[in-house]
Amino acid sequence: MSATIDVDLSDPARYLRGEPHDVWRVLREQAPVHWQAGDGRQPGYWSVTTYRAVERVLKDPAVFSSEGGTILGMRGRPEPAAGHQFVTTDPPRHTELRRPVQQLLTNAMIGGRGDGYRQEIDRLLRTMPAGVPFDLTTVTAHLPRIALGPLLGIPEADWPRLERLMCMVKAETEPEYMLPGGPQATLDRAHRELFAYLLDLVARQRRDPQPGTLVAALLGLAVGGRPLGAGAVVANCYDLLSGAVAVLGEVPNVTIAHLAGNGGYAAWAGRPELLRSGVEEALRWACPARHLMRRATEPVSLEGVRIDAGDAVVAWLGSANRDENRFARPDVFDPARSPNRHLSFGAGPHTCIGAALARAVLQAFFAALFDRFADVQISDEVRRVRSNWLAGISKLVVRGTPR
Repeated sequence: MSATIDVDLSDPARYLRGEPHDVWRVLREQAPVHWQAGDGRQPGYWSVTTYRAVERVLKDPAVFSSEGGTILGMRGRPEPAAGHQFVTTDPPRHTELRRPVQQLLTNAMIGGRGDGYRQEIDRLLRTMPAGVPFDLTTVTAHLPRIALGPLLGIPEADWPRLERLMCMVKAETEPEYMLPGGPQATLDRAHRELFAYLLDLVARQRRDPQPGTLVAALLGLAVGGRPLGAGAVVANCYDLLSGAVAVLGEVPNVTIAHLAGNGGYAAWAGRPELLRSGVEEALRWACPARHLMRRATEPVSLEGVRIDAGDAVVAWLGSANRDENRFARPDVFDPARSPNRHLSFGAGPHTCIGAALARAVLQAFFAALFDRFADVQISDEVRRVRSNWLAGISKLVVRGTPR
């Protein structure tokens, strides 16, 4: 593939039929570090598509900084949360910000909540009719609430509004979420309402502290000897929300859309000993965050290609997770796959802070789903989210065969 060929992966419409694996495959083979010129409105960027190169970019924040923005839409704009938010702050400050929240999200703490996750998901699935079509996305939309509601101290009644606002942020070009004023108006409105809600949440917990919540942990945090301001607390709560909506809301949808009706669902559901490894394969397969962007802090050579200081470097996680040089039969969903060092949670210092929480909730969800339905069939056309970042599904009507 010539470096001059237009393969602009930033176009949200490219993803309406699913992942561009054909494009990613050619890029991995012929141009693993590929320059995409700007369009006059936004500057160009480097597309990085192999596992090895993506992992290097993500593991080296000194050279590939997150403080210039982490998604394609931030090209050419300053990142307002740099230095205040986990994902847009580099070490060593990043480590100070992350530590207290990481302590709350340890495997031990998550493990203690596992039974509660399963009970809530069981109650949720009991409302879904067996043998009658239903939209699975209306079920999975509750998983972020189940995971984060108690940890953030957000009332259950507030979640439907927050869920929709988060979808407006992550898929601002999706017709279901886009406002009449267009994508930018959608983003502006969603951000205003989300930050206003979270500021109010922080103010309430200042007045009436809720020990053990993530908000309380952030309010008690001092970085460089100074307490975090309300804006920084809000930015990090927002980051946790967006990650939960992407991973917990979309990994089940994308996985079931693939497995339903082709024998894959029944094969995995009949092997309970493969629950944990199957969830890792679901994470690799679905890869809800298609990309992570970094900014080169100095001239660097990546796979023999020179990248200049200041250039945007976009690591395509969905491509890395299908790299033939890393995964045997990468285009096959194998719930027994081992080892399975996928990059769906990123890598290096910025590895997803909620990874243990996400794994616990996903394991509870698939265990409950398999116990209720022996098989699942798709009953209508699958509708995918129009986004270059979120690998999501906005409608997935299925019919479950009761066990």
